[in-house]
Amino acid sequence: MFMKKHDLVYLTEDASHDAAIEIINEEAFGPGRFARAAARIREQGPHDLTLSFVCADDGETIASVRMTPVLAGSIKGHLLGPLAVRPSHKNRGIGRELVRIAVEAARRKGSECVILVGDPPYYQPLGFEKVAYGALTFPGPVDPNRVLVVPMTEGVHAGLKGDIHWRA
Repeated sequence: MFMKKHDLVYLTEDASHDAAIEIINEEAFGPGRFARAAARIREQGPHDLTLSFVCADDGETIASVRMTPVLAGSIKGHLLGPLAVRPSHKNRGIGRELVRIAVEAARRKGSECVILVGDPPYYQPLGFEKVAYGALTFPGPVDPNRVLVVPMTEGVHAGLKGDIHWRA
């Protein structure tokens, strides 16, 4: 049996990836994605291209993760998401690798934490911890059980109290 070898390459996002990323996110999340609380934060200002990454397979963009600078209570961090992988490439560890790359890039840039709204069983093995129930107020409804963080400095959990919003 012949198996096609995939040539996966992880790259820093640039403007040339925008159209493909839009398609990937549409496939993954549908039109309701714009109503989500995390999407409302992302509407407040641009994501950080230096901390946002894509995965390409033989030149085709097949996955993406974006990082948006946020102030979460008193903590200067980054909001991870959306993270999406094309259906044809799911369950190969691509999403996990994109998360790992993005979190490490944020750590190198001096971010105090990486926050996301996501599925704890998926993200906790990647180093994410639950934020105290109801500690952060999002610009829209969010399930407090799905608010997760990778703390990168001392006192992050104590500082994650109050509003979360985009920061310059």
